[in-house]
Amino acid sequence: MRYIRLIYLSFCLSFWALWPASAFAWGKPGHQLVCSVAETQLDATSRQWLKTTLALGEFLDGNGSDNFADACLWADVAKYSSHRDSYELHFINIPAGIETIDLARDCAAMDCLTVGIRRSLVYLSQDSHGKREDARKAAALRYLGHLVGDLHQPLHVSHEEDWGGNKIKITGFGAPTNLHSLWDVILVNQAGLSYPASINRLKPKGPRAPATDSVQIMPWLQHSFELARTTAYRHTNGQLIVSGDGLNAAYIARALPMVEGQLTSAAHHLASLLTQVANGRLTVDTMDSLVFKPERAHDRDSIKFPHELPEPVASMEKSGPTTGP
Repeated sequence: MRYIRLIYLSFCLSFWALWPASAFAWGKPGHQLVCSVAETQLDATSRQWLKTTLALGEFLDGNGSDNFADACLWADVAKYSSHRDSYELHFINIPAGIETIDLARDCAAMDCLTVGIRRSLVYLSQDSHGKREDARKAAALRYLGHLVGDLHQPLHVSHEEDWGGNKIKITGFGAPTNLHSLWDVILVNQAGLSYPASINRLKPKGPRAPATDSVQIMPWLQHSFELARTTAYRHTNGQLIVSGDGLNAAYIARALPMVEGQLTSAAHHLASLLTQVANGRLTVDTMDSLVFKPERAHDRDSIKFPHELPEPVASMEKSGPTTGP
């Protein structure tokens, strides 16, 4: 059995090494940086909880490694292999021309980014009583680390009509690409960010900010959507980017600090969520009031919350365009 697991682990490592970087929102280095920087912001109790939960990966796929940065890459591999039904959990689509997020409209089938994060938090907050629940908890941690990173990539909170920028063919840095890939991978590289070299660069400067502050996800989601609408989709003169456009130096200069800022925010927000769960402050009963409700009057005006979301349909064929790498 141990020999079989070693073969499986070797296969996974080879698979990840060969998997194209464009399959990963923020690219592999981006996700690794988010999770590794988040880990540096955890208190001792939370770090031990993280290590213990990562070890449960032994019951998921034989990989109980305590390397959180690498664990955060798993979700993008799993959505094409062992967990194909998780593909839609990596993004949320909002119709073009709409400025607010409405979960009843934008997540009607209960298969979007917010649902993926909530489901992960629920499983992580519950005790496990067997190998099946241990495996589910390990997967939930890997998903949470990855999906919080996805949430902070503006074009994962964007328009369904152009597949989150995938359909917008552009020229960036003299080479053909699409707008989604530009933000996923190219801008991270152009910002000079790499793993593990950039961990210290993304860490909080000065006294470490507490990782126990606001964990309300909807304002984070709205901020990413605002960046998508006002920055990612537009030239610096305000014109919408369309297929065939080239992006000038001003666009890149505006985007690079935003990329670094979003990765830094993702790490801090992830650390806050992990700290809340690890210390028992986030439970199923308190989750919706602490995590999924807006915290300010402005947020309540800009985000619509249905009193009750529709139940998911078990076997419905999805139609229409979807955002995705």
